[in-house]
Amino acid sequence: MTFPVFIQLLDDDIVSLTALTLIVDPEYSDHSGNIHIIQLTLLLYLMTQCQLKLRHSVTSLAQTLSYIRVAQRRIHVAATPDQLTLKLSAHIVLRRVNKLCNLK
Repeated sequence: MTFPVFIQLLDDDIVSLTALTLIVDPEYSDHSGNIHIIQLTLLLYLMTQCQLKLRHSVTSLAQTLSYIRVAQRRIHVAATPDQLTLKLSAHIVLRRVNKLCNLK
């Protein structure tokens, strides 16, 4: 769950994604205002961010993108916060891979 108290510890992308999800449809939060994101989704997002900061290779990023695609198929479509987080992660990876490929 994304507890309001922990929002300050999250990065801007996840905070923005959470806020936009609540603005579009407040029903995605529970009675306390928390949004649920499963551990796998958050782990893939954090793995993506770490790989970018550590300047991993295109091969490594492609493998992470593969993991994200598998998770997108396995996570229920109605789990909107998870799906949006996975789409964000995939977009970040693709953007970096395209940038790296254009430099060569």
